[in-house]
Amino acid sequence: MRVAKILRPIAVAVVSLVAMAPLASRADTVVKIGFAAPLTGPNANYGKDLENGVKMALDDAKAQGVKINGQPVSFQLIAQDDQADPRIGVQVAQKLVDENVAVVVGHFNSGTTIPASNLYEKAGLPVIDPAATNPTISGRGFKNIFMVISSDAQNAGTAGAYAVETTKAKRIAVIDDRTAFGQGEADEFVKAVKAHGGNIIDHEYTTNQATDFKTQLTNLKAKNPDVIFVGALNPQAAGIMKQMNQLGIKAQYVGGGGVKDIDFIKLAGDVSEGAMAWEYGRPLDSTPVGAKFADRFKQKFGEDVLSYAPFGYDATWAAIKAMQAANSTNPDDYRPKLQSISFDGITGHIEFNPDGSLKNGSSTVYQVKNGQWVTVKTVSGL
Repeated sequence: MRVAKILRPIAVAVVSLVAMAPLASRADTVVKIGFAAPLTGPNANYGKDLENGVKMALDDAKAQGVKINGQPVSFQLIAQDDQADPRIGVQVAQKLVDENVAVVVGHFNSGTTIPASNLYEKAGLPVIDPAATNPTISGRGFKNIFMVISSDAQNAGTAGAYAVETTKAKRIAVIDDRTAFGQGEADEFVKAVKAHGGNIIDHEYTTNQATDFKTQLTNLKAKNPDVIFVGALNPQAAGIMKQMNQLGIKAQYVGGGGVKDIDFIKLAGDVSEGAMAWEYGRPLDSTPVGAKFADRFKQKFGEDVLSYAPFGYDATWAAIKAMQAANSTNPDDYRPKLQSISFDGITGHIEFNPDGSLKNGSSTVYQVKNGQWVTVKTVSGL
């Protein structure tokens, strides 16, 4: 009897261990999702906005119990701060490669995305671009670059055609900050204006560190433009609008992505009546899915979408859906699925051209009326 009493606890312990074994074997597979953007410095607000979009996508994937090749997965976000600096951008790209991430969502600035994507291409690591828009990004024949946002050729090019054909501007001037983003926007705008028979009367330049634009604006004022296109990052774009008003320049302000952001409005002060902004994608409140995303984002993070969070969300889901379709997180396996992916996202339909650029992207023009930005029209199928 004493032997039986001793054996009984041992048997119970063995049964317990056997019962626990299947649970251990079902542990989720960890899938690392790389992310890079400026998380400190002047562009940190955009970087955090993007990161929150990615976090929201990963949280939704967890809530849905996403599986890859029939196995439950746990997505781990590996975020890096590139400080909007091309040199640091390459350094953090190498860190993400060394971390053996399955994909990279990023970067924010074209100036960091272009050199970083060279490294990702050599490493055979797909990068899904949610914000950088210079056409060079998808124009080099890389097989690992994909964009869920319209390029400058699509967005600023449409703005140039609109200035000539719809606005009927006769004397068009341009100022840009010489960044990969600002210059890219300006060059595509000028190209489109000329292609549609428009007249560029002057092109002035500044930098992304400048705070005084009066010399350039005084030069432009003397030439009496009816439209001034501004290709620049905030806060330079906002500073240019503010100083245009101070100098009494009556030309219509036309800006690219980010102009109608709340931060721009704060920096510019009173936005100029009639000013126009060409933004990437469609308005969030134009579709039920977009409006719902905006509400969920506000509830989750306690603040409104700044600008690019929906693109970060769609970029993350593009990667997840491609991995699911391939039943693999190996880039060699899921890359072909990325190249043929097709789904409706928050920002619109996600599908890629052979060069990785967004197929049938969209841009929306806004205009200031009675002191408020209002939607004029969305142009799709770019």
